[in-house]
Amino acid sequence: VQLVESGGGLVQPGGSLRLSCAASGFTFSRYSMRWYRQAPGKERELVADISSTGGSTNYADSVKGRFSISRDNAKNTVYLQMNRLKPEDTAVYYCNVVWTREYWGQGTQVTVSS
Repeated sequence: VQLVESGGGLVQPGGSLRLSCAASGFTFSRYSMRWYRQAPGKERELVADISSTGGSTNYADSVKGRFSISRDNAKNTVYLQMNRLKPEDTAVYYCNVVWTREYWGQGTQVTVSS
C-alpha cells in the first residue's frame, strides 16, 4: 500500500489549498479514506473522512463549512479542498486508510501565515 500526499504549501489566512492523496496497492474503491492533521506539539486529529462511494462524508467541527473531502475512484485519489484557511490550520496533513492494518502517507505541510 502506498499513499502519496501533495498540494501543501504556504498560504495567507483566508486563502485556499487543495490537497491530493494518490493511493495504490489496494482496491481503492472499496475503502473509506481519511485525512488527519498534526500540528507541532499536538496529537494527530481526524479532519475528514469519506465513504468508499463518496456518498457519505464527515468533518471535524473545527473545519465544517470550510473544508470539503472528495474522491475520484477512477484515479484512486482522495482530495481535501481547504477554504478560508486560518493560522490554526497549520499542520502536517496525512492521508489514511484501514485495510489489513492502518496505513499512512508521508504527509504534506500546510502553513497558514501572513
